[in-house]
Amino acid sequence: MALPVETDPTHVQASSRRSEPKVGQLIRVSGTVQGVGFRPMVYRLAKALGLGGEVGNDGQGVLIRLWGAQTQIDQLMAALLEHLPPLARVTQIESQPLRWQPADSSQFRIVDSQLTPVNTSITADGATCGDCLAEVFDSQSRFFHYPFTTCTHCGPRLSIIVQLPYDRPHTAMAGFPLCAACRADYKNPEQRRFHAQPIACPVCGPQVWLEAASDGSAVVASATSEGISGVLAQLLDQLLAGEIVAIKGLGGVHLAADATNSAALRQLRQAKGRRHKPFAVMARDVAAIIPYCQVSPQEAALLTSPAAPIVLLTRNQTSPPGSHPALAADLAPGLARLGVMLPHTPLHHLIFHHLDRPLVMTSGNYQGRPQCIDNQAAREQLGSIARYFLLHNRGIVNRVEDSVVQVTAGRVEVLRRSRGYAPTPLALPAGFYSAPAVLALGSQLKATFCLIRAGQATLSPHLGDLDNSAIYQDYQQTLQRYLQVLQYQPQELAVDHHPDYLSTKLGQDWGDRQSLAVTRVQHHHAHIAACLADNGLPLLSAPVLGIALDGLGYGEAGQLWGGEFLLADYRHYRRLAYLKPIPLLGGSQAIRQPWRSTYAHLVTALGGWPRLKAAFADLPLVAFLDRQPRSLLDTLLTQGLHCPLSSSAGRLFDAVAAALGICQQEVSYEGQAAMELAAQVSPADLAAVGGTGYRFRVGRAVPGADPEAYPLVVDPTPLWWALLKDLQRQTPLGLMAARFHLGLAEAIAGLAVQLARQQHLTTVALSGGVWQNQLLLNQVRQQLQAAGLTVLSHSQVPANDGGLSLGQALVAAAQRLSPLVP
Repeated sequence: MALPVETDPTHVQASSRRSEPKVGQLIRVSGTVQGVGFRPMVYRLAKALGLGGEVGNDGQGVLIRLWGAQTQIDQLMAALLEHLPPLARVTQIESQPLRWQPADSSQFRIVDSQLTPVNTSITADGATCGDCLAEVFDSQSRFFHYPFTTCTHCGPRLSIIVQLPYDRPHTAMAGFPLCAACRADYKNPEQRRFHAQPIACPVCGPQVWLEAASDGSAVVASATSEGISGVLAQLLDQLLAGEIVAIKGLGGVHLAADATNSAALRQLRQAKGRRHKPFAVMARDVAAIIPYCQVSPQEAALLTSPAAPIVLLTRNQTSPPGSHPALAADLAPGLARLGVMLPHTPLHHLIFHHLDRPLVMTSGNYQGRPQCIDNQAAREQLGSIARYFLLHNRGIVNRVEDSVVQVTAGRVEVLRRSRGYAPTPLALPAGFYSAPAVLALGSQLKATFCLIRAGQATLSPHLGDLDNSAIYQDYQQTLQRYLQVLQYQPQELAVDHHPDYLSTKLGQDWGDRQSLAVTRVQHHHAHIAACLADNGLPLLSAPVLGIALDGLGYGEAGQLWGGEFLLADYRHYRRLAYLKPIPLLGGSQAIRQPWRSTYAHLVTALGGWPRLKAAFADLPLVAFLDRQPRSLLDTLLTQGLHCPLSSSAGRLFDAVAAALGICQQEVSYEGQAAMELAAQVSPADLAAVGGTGYRFRVGRAVPGADPEAYPLVVDPTPLWWALLKDLQRQTPLGLMAARFHLGLAEAIAGLAVQLARQQHLTTVALSGGVWQNQLLLNQVRQQLQAAGLTVLSHSQVPANDGGLSLGQALVAAAQRLSPLVP
């Protein structure tokens, strides 16, 4: 291994080595340092520097004992961070003198792992590295066309681990004894497969086969008989014929179909119960994406990174060149962007080697159930959807779904943190190192949990919506597995303030049984705390103006919040302003049927149905609303039955979308109306409206009242009058959608600047799922920065409820730490 000049031992004269006395040194390295090639790296550095000693894994990370000249020890310390393997993440290096000398001071060795109390992390799965990929397509390599080729730089980690330390007997590979060739590589310190726990080859490793669902799971082709080429040839024949195939991958089973075949996609949507939600696709490489989508260098780097996430890309407005088949129209109905990922295992690379088009790759499940990870479960649950199954016999211990990211104004935003990212720990901001062991249980939707220990936060992968009983059961099982693997004993629990969230009930029951303190954290305070942590703000930072916009969160006194302006730090918050509360007609029905929010907004803004109908009777929107059960709705409004007030920004988006004829009757997935509304806005629309949007009005709910008791209210009444008049003028849809976004951005930014000046604040933090809207985020950020304010938004953790558990954990921890402790 070539070392940089400052650490290359050849630059140290031999005479100085001989004259310098030898000493012992103990080095402890913490972080993601097991199963990533860290020990082999240390071995090679120590050998090159002429140091004696040993390196090994234990429950705390990696422990290094060195014997040699202090100069060489210092050089190794400096080189540790310079030569990190691709999947390694170091959070701390501690060093101290050691009164110790090895039996043979001229030798350095890797020792067996020690089973000590666990305080290290689990490594995220990594996409196939370039070296392994080259071997897969090298006919002279013993890994030629082998779909499970891996090394210390790539491959399964979280998905196969049973317990720590990360050694082969503690993984799903325990049942595959190494052949002589793999054992030689495993024991050779000069090999990149040195101590690579998932190492395998066609002789000793897992195998893949294709079976037909209609023939009682009869094997159609297997790698052991027809060879992998024969298996994949039959697989491609079925995909190109329009069949749906279940493919077992790294962290779960995908349902695959030809992305250019409209009939196949219609069949997949009907069978999976996924009417409109967009499908992600997988393409051979970046070049294969360019005919269909715009790909920036930053987006290309994300696609080809070890995490290999799904990246949301803007679709091209023109048809692909003649040599490229057009994508099916209903891949992402109503949306201008497409989720795209690249192959991340050798199996996927082999599939695409002879394929000239993208494939749909969607989770192997039905109607929101957990993604299948077991062969038999896949057969039972997906047999009515897929005609064929491409399966293998390497077990998946931990389900890991695909991560989703986007790039907004040059900043990477993780929207779903899972494969490739989770559960890599996040370093906590300054002031939190001595925080108690807080376990936060997250939200009801996009559930995650978060464990705090030793200055780090371990955030679970995305687990889904707990409304589904199967997902709730999987959530609990995953939580218990993490506690066991990490040997984690919480000292305190943190939950959402909503009493009916299943995660809240679980935490409350747990606290009662174990006599643990349970901190209930207000939903939007947790959002802002997560944003602060995502940006590394220390515990003792000055308060910020937090703007939390989402669909729904439990507020104070049983109110439903969702459009909040908060004076906040990690410990406390105070509500300064909010969107005007509007009735949720029918409760949760208003979330599924956007027209209900439109009706509630309009009758509130225009002073009742008679006035609305008198002024705008000619509008198709008014005729549509008149056909609904208005007498029942008006009774609910008058009597306050089944129509709780909510300041939800998400429902405002729903109301505007439905008013413009978008998802008017119903939505089939969360955020659909808002996403389709944003997709209507083109750069030409933004230019045409000239930067002026629909106006909002800001005032106090009780004019002249004490601002401490009565925060400001953002009232959309002027918006509705202007929008209805635009409908009468038959203004193009894109212009009206642009005016809404620009007007909302102006209202938010204008109020934020006003509040920041009143409260002497310099920083604004933006959190909540609504901020995944790139147009709104960009407009607000630009206006706030122009006013001299610092703007914080999310990057490493989702702005949506997927990041909520991190915020809950930090609020609970901050409230336990002394305000005087730095």
